[in-house]
Amino acid sequence: MNIDYDAEADRQARLTVDELRVVLGSHGIKLPSLGRDFADPPLITLGNCNLATARALVDVLRRA
Repeated sequence: MNIDYDAEADRQARLTVDELRVVLGSHGIKLPSLGRDFADPPLITLGNCNLATARALVDVLRRA
């Protein structure tokens, strides 16, 4: 285990991924590669998506 491991940052990253999945899903958007990268500090991986999903995400963000 990394000496600098931050359990709270890891917990927050996991919660954020879950929250993103729910919120995006409520708009009909699914990012198949959405996840947590195990970098330190944690990074959220939005991943690859097809053009239709990217356009849907743009549309939702423009309305927000």
